[in-house]
Amino acid sequence: MRLTKEEKAARRAAFQALTPAKKAEHVYLYYKWYILLGIIALVILGSVVQRELTKKEPVVYMAFANVAVGEELETALTADYLVYAGLNAKKQEVYLYKDLYLSDEATFDNNGYAYASRMKLMGAVSAQKMDLVLMNREAYDLLSGGGYLLALDTALPHLTENTVILSDNSLDYTLGEAEEHIVETKTEGNAVEVTDLSFFANAEFPERVYLGVIANTPRLAAAEKYMEYLY
Repeated sequence: MRLTKEEKAARRAAFQALTPAKKAEHVYLYYKWYILLGIIALVILGSVVQRELTKKEPVVYMAFANVAVGEELETALTADYLVYAGLNAKKQEVYLYKDLYLSDEATFDNNGYAYASRMKLMGAVSAQKMDLVLMNREAYDLLSGGGYLLALDTALPHLTENTVILSDNSLDYTLGEAEEHIVETKTEGNAVEVTDLSFFANAEFPERVYLGVIANTPRLAAAEKYMEYLY
């Protein structure tokens, strides 16, 4: 029911006559949900604004597959590269996918982790948000065989060749739809062995380590500049 002008005036006068404490109690009692909703909206808006203001643009995406690096080397691979490239560390970053585990011989205990890592890698590659991968030999064999790696310039030092699977009828063969298991392959130079580069001299990797470029990277120039930095 709408109030008359006289009733509104009477209520305003009554409110003005209240003590400050009573006024606050009155406002809270009748408007608390509006106040709470307003506070929640301000908090969400503040979070969104802060995230946008502090958000960094990845200049290159890099994955570590079956390779772990220490804090010092990680800094050299990220913050130090930005300095080398003359980039703004407050607005740009080297984005890392750490602790990926790729294996065709995963045990029962780590099989789920291997599957999750493969899904994460496939998702990043599909979204074109992976440019470089630092990997051990097992991960290198898997990524090369799957066609994930770009063929590199044959003049690159420490260039390494590996097998790329062009076609494989294993599923048809398993289902009995093919009489013979046929795998068509080719050999391609698609990674560089970086274990002995001075950049990694103190890394103490337990095995040989390779660096490859993801085949569908839209940031090839950035990947090449990053490899230049490592050399």
